[in-house]
Amino acid sequence: MNRPTLTALALAAALGLASATDVSAQALTVGVGGNITSMDPHFHNLGPNNGIAQHFFDRLVHMDERQRPTPGLAESWRATDDNTWEIKLRRGVKFHDGSDFTAADVVATFKRVPWVPNSPSSFAAMVRGLDVSVPDPYTLIIKTPAPRPMLPIDLAVVNIVKGSNVEAPTADFNGGKAMIGTGPFKFTGFVPGDRVTMERNDAYWGPKPHWATATVRIMTNASARSAAVLSGDVQIIDQVQTADLPRMRQNQAIGIETITSTRLIYLHLDQERDATPFAFDKATGQPLAKNPLKDKRVREALSKAINREGITRQIFDGQAIPAGGLLPDGMYGVSPNLKPDAFNTQAAQTLLRDAGFPNGFKLTIHGPNDRYPEDDKVLQAIGPMFTRAGVETQVVTQPWATYASQSGRPTYAYSLMLVGWGSDTGETSSPLRALLATVNPDAGYGASNRGRYSNPAMDALLAKALQTIDPAAREKLLIEASEVAVRDYGLIPLYYAVNIWAMRSNVTYQSRTDEYTLAQFVKPR
Repeated sequence: MNRPTLTALALAAALGLASATDVSAQALTVGVGGNITSMDPHFHNLGPNNGIAQHFFDRLVHMDERQRPTPGLAESWRATDDNTWEIKLRRGVKFHDGSDFTAADVVATFKRVPWVPNSPSSFAAMVRGLDVSVPDPYTLIIKTPAPRPMLPIDLAVVNIVKGSNVEAPTADFNGGKAMIGTGPFKFTGFVPGDRVTMERNDAYWGPKPHWATATVRIMTNASARSAAVLSGDVQIIDQVQTADLPRMRQNQAIGIETITSTRLIYLHLDQERDATPFAFDKATGQPLAKNPLKDKRVREALSKAINREGITRQIFDGQAIPAGGLLPDGMYGVSPNLKPDAFNTQAAQTLLRDAGFPNGFKLTIHGPNDRYPEDDKVLQAIGPMFTRAGVETQVVTQPWATYASQSGRPTYAYSLMLVGWGSDTGETSSPLRALLATVNPDAGYGASNRGRYSNPAMDALLAKALQTIDPAAREKLLIEASEVAVRDYGLIPLYYAVNIWAMRSNVTYQSRTDEYTLAQFVKPR
């Protein structure tokens, strides 16, 4: 081989353009738009946190790129009767410190999940009420107080930690001391607001990552993410802003992957307090004595005031889908009868008048400016729509870290807020249980019900669905529960996100409905 060929190969390797064998030895850098707030896999049921946890921890049941359950630390699971599950665990799995994974670690994890202090959105519902016995180190017998057909799906959300860390505080995970999992990467560092670093776990029981090391950079600024992948500073980014798509598609060095997400972007409304803190009288500017958001007519008026088609067309260039329900068509438990409310300012004004607000009122709405694609632009568009309908609206947006600490507090500081929810289960039971069920910490319901919505009829349908073994009957109940909650405007659906990834042409990534960007599935081309 002559010298020019050697030089060319060396240059290609330096640029990350060498053969798959050579590339697999290099470092991977990923740019993500979601702000990762904790390494503790049980602290906050939040998309960015759940995604990063999958690099270091496994679950008994994994989900593939279309959110279908596959074996994880559990090789198999079966219901032996309506209230009993037998789970066979994978043998030969090692934790990052070299110790063996056994059923004892699962039992310890189940104890830790509801124990984690100050969780803004707990995973407790996934393990609540389970009576677990261990006939041998690789078998679990789980008794449930009632039929629980969704148990395997619930277990796909719970990351298994080393049993000795059952009482480890969240700080020990953030600092790395307790970051001992069985996942494809080993933890090497976390700089809040900046990055997470890791190295390949060469003892991993499953397919080994293609990268010796990986860095997940937290890049909440969409323009900065796009610039980073275009320059080659990172190999892949998520949450691509639609304004950047045309130039990326024209760039031969960039590949694009898209898929409709199971994430709903929606508005939560304060339906608990008799007086809500951000609703004011137009004439006096004083807080309203009665909370207008407790009136269904007002909630419906706000929904009809929103031009969803305009938002998805103008802000997202069609890369979002107007929402009328909790999940996009084709997912389990989706009602064909729930369509997006038609944009109708006049109808909104009539509803407000009927609700006793002929002159409307003032309202401050809150949301993040760095969590979801174009979240700030969406809120800035909704504000004038509400104002034209008669609700004079001020928009306040904040960085996610600040916003989440307020919108997730037990007292839920805001009156109306923009939030997103991605269904980890791929079915409507997830948003129904987390966002719309009456808050019940003992049962693990309503963990992210920021508006404190409560409807006994919906609760009853959901409870029955979650105990119905027959899939067709269960889906029918979920559809009915969804219709009750959405038609009551328990929340206001806005749109379903379309997940967009951009990557350098020398790597590939399989798009995922759960929107996670996982380094272990980035492959050299």
